[in-house]
Amino acid sequence: MAGGGERKGIGRSRFVGGAAAGTLGALAGLGAFGTARAGAAGGDRRGGLTLRGVNYEVTDGESPATGWNARRMRADLRAIRDALHAGSVMVFGDGVERLAATAEEAAGLGLHVWLQPRLGDVPEADILEHLAETGRRAEHMRRQGARVHLHVGCEFVLFVPGIVPGADAVERVRNLLDGTYDPVHMARELRRFTGLAARTGRSVFRGALTYGAAHGEEVDWDLFDIVSVNYYEYHRDRAAYARELSAYRRWGRPVAISECGTCTFEGAPEAGGMGWDVVDYGPYPPEIRGGLVRSERAQAAYLAEVMDVFESLSLYSATVYSFVTPDAPHWPGDPLHDLDIASYSLVRTIRGGDPSAPGPDWHWEPKESFRTLARLFARARRS
Repeated sequence: MAGGGERKGIGRSRFVGGAAAGTLGALAGLGAFGTARAGAAGGDRRGGLTLRGVNYEVTDGESPATGWNARRMRADLRAIRDALHAGSVMVFGDGVERLAATAEEAAGLGLHVWLQPRLGDVPEADILEHLAETGRRAEHMRRQGARVHLHVGCEFVLFVPGIVPGADAVERVRNLLDGTYDPVHMARELRRFTGLAARTGRSVFRGALTYGAAHGEEVDWDLFDIVSVNYYEYHRDRAAYARELSAYRRWGRPVAISECGTCTFEGAPEAGGMGWDVVDYGPYPPEIRGGLVRSERAQAAYLAEVMDVFESLSLYSATVYSFVTPDAPHWPGDPLHDLDIASYSLVRTIRGGDPSAPGPDWHWEPKESFRTLARLFARARRS
């Protein structure tokens, strides 16, 4: 394991997956999007979602014990299919070989696969090369008969250097919130790099192409086959979700929710994509700020509500963020150190002995949100 400072930095970045959805949604709103296209291909269909699933991350982790390994991956994917009753999985992260191995295993189990390379904080050329290699593997899978869609990336404002100032995703979130960025430069650079990513994806992959945009990002959806949004919004009025999401049909593309979710404490849904920002990384082990009350019920209720909204709108797909977060362990009876409170995952990570020192024997247990979604997914599959 890395030294204390590096360890804390890695831990913080682990929670940032959906942060820009809340940040950019507040800054830009749907008014920032481009001109509507006529028609609504894939949007006017009635009868619920076509694809329902969960996000599954492949990563090095904070230590070898919590990083990706093939044995755990195979067991997790079987649980996603057989216990969660999902029909789709978003495989995201970095490392072409482990991305491909995970995607191929999922396809072999009969799951639909969204494959999303997410390499950040490196030069643009490296990000595009990583995308191209991943796309080639996706194309090979597609030609072999797998059901696979390719994402060219996720929330580039956070993960691609130079669009927003900051050394890493956490700093870029802070700069967005503080107004320490140039919105004109951000929009121009985001559009430029998204165009490069789309061309790279098209050059190697012949299937459906998309991009995991934050809610509020200005994206030229003419470049893609599917409009995909990371959606962490909270509304007391259920109709507000429908009004907001219906606007995404303007481009005449199928609409997919590429991420949605909430953390595991009372009030987390209201915090949206910034719910993760409740951890104090000054001490070690890190501590949960604000005297938060753990609530698996709050997480489950929010997911049930928004999934029902997505079904009622007959969107193309919805994948929940996320399946497991190994570096956010649950400390039963110790809310100060229960990092799972700040996690969006559907399962809680349990470590034997000292939770701050993970060994290879850690395991996960389903949360209430897992059981809630399993019932919803199973019922949808039967119908």
